[in-house]
Amino acid sequence: MANLGIGIIGCGNISTSYLRLAPMFKGLEVRSVADMNMAAAQARGAEFGVAAQSVDDLLANPAVDVVINLTIPDAHYGVTRRILEAGKHAYSEKPLVLTLAEGVALRDLAASKGLAVGCAPDTFLGGTHQQARALIDEGKLGAITTGCAAIQGHGPESWHPSPEFFYLPGAGPIMDMGPYYIANLINLLGPVRRVGALTSSATPARVIGSGDRAGQEIAVKTPSNIQALLEFHSGATISFSASWDVWHHKRNHFELYGTEGTLYVPDPNFFGGPLQIAGRDGVVQDVAPWDHPFGIINQKGHHGEDLANYRTAGMADMVLAITEGRDARCSLERTLHGVDVMTAALRSGETGEFITLTTTCTRPAALGPDQARALLK
Repeated sequence: MANLGIGIIGCGNISTSYLRLAPMFKGLEVRSVADMNMAAAQARGAEFGVAAQSVDDLLANPAVDVVINLTIPDAHYGVTRRILEAGKHAYSEKPLVLTLAEGVALRDLAASKGLAVGCAPDTFLGGTHQQARALIDEGKLGAITTGCAAIQGHGPESWHPSPEFFYLPGAGPIMDMGPYYIANLINLLGPVRRVGALTSSATPARVIGSGDRAGQEIAVKTPSNIQALLEFHSGATISFSASWDVWHHKRNHFELYGTEGTLYVPDPNFFGGPLQIAGRDGVVQDVAPWDHPFGIINQKGHHGEDLANYRTAGMADMVLAITEGRDARCSLERTLHGVDVMTAALRSGETGEFITLTTTCTRPAALGPDQARALLK
């Protein structure tokens, strides 16, 4: 397949992952980077041997077919809209938008122009999560009836030097980390029918713990603790805890309970990790990893741990989907449904009522080992 020209808007830390990993995949050729701060664009371009442009020039560049939006969440809607208005396909970092209305507007604009919009996260395409999908699809767990997912910690202010945006409306643990969990739940179980939640914040302010501003207080303007119940169209009910009010815990990130057993799934923030299963006898067994390329260790984490990181897989799948005329796995339809789930949880916390969702979606097509290898050079 011919390469599509890729442009990147936003040259912060996350851009290094896309620039480093994109060359692994077929059909992708990063041709330009841009940032509101031209010096940042020039520095990133020099680091990876890519042309640096202004945002306006990148959007007008005829060699760029698809633009990756790596700006801050509050700018996602406006920048993605500009990408579409420039006649280019768009792929955004999560979350796609901060409100359902913004997502619907992007959907309608993209449809009117015949353009594709995709969105991270793509971690559910990882080897472990796709193996979990295969076990469910094979009926190893029977019918999934219930389960739990948990984001538990004490927030990013301990390590991030400028963490204000994490505690503004449109962020918080559910909008910042929730997309990983919701995307994998959609991958494994399909769409959500309704959501109920209780929300709170332990404190009205947080203290920055690192960097030049250590000791400075920042205001908490969005719930830092969300306890949600999700009812899926499949009939499954999942408890979803997203909290930055927890100092320590021993909860697993992800467990699914079926009529024939239990599946222990690793953190969907990552592509890989250990997978375990237990049958009716209650004996927990390790699932031997299958030969999936997106489960192979390829980098070290911040604490020296082994990680499988294949960020850009969703982007590569979207580019191939454009050329093949098929549905992309990280599609606008699914990420818009994810936004609906997360914003409904926050609204439910305000109103005290269950929220029936106005969007739905299909499960993404599974990505087995051979299909994943087909995305790689």
